[in-house]
Amino acid sequence: MKNNDWKERLNIVYSTNPDFNYETNEEDSCETLDKKQQKLRVSIEKKGRGGKTVTLITGFIGKEEDLKELGKLLKTKCGVGGSAKDGEIIIQGEFKQRIIELLKAEGYSQTK
Repeated sequence: MKNNDWKERLNIVYSTNPDFNYETNEEDSCETLDKKQQKLRVSIEKKGRGGKTVTLITGFIGKEEDLKELGKLLKTKCGVGGSAKDGEIIIQGEFKQRIIELLKAEGYSQTK
């Protein structure tokens, strides 16, 4: 039986049905595509960031853990901070060319 944590059932108060089984609306995360099939886009963005320049990597298809792992690798290689969530990686600073080279070295072939 699946772990029936009370935090996942916060909106259900009480049910009189003895056969009631609460189902969560969990999304099945898609499998991570092979590195050669990923179509990543690398761009520089300044708008809406308080005048700070960031390098944005979009187009990653796969699990959130794999996205965070790639983001951590890029942040470490560039020596800066950033974040990885919602299918995109944000690297602080203007590192477009360096990130393209790093992605190609990792095996991501279709970077733009």
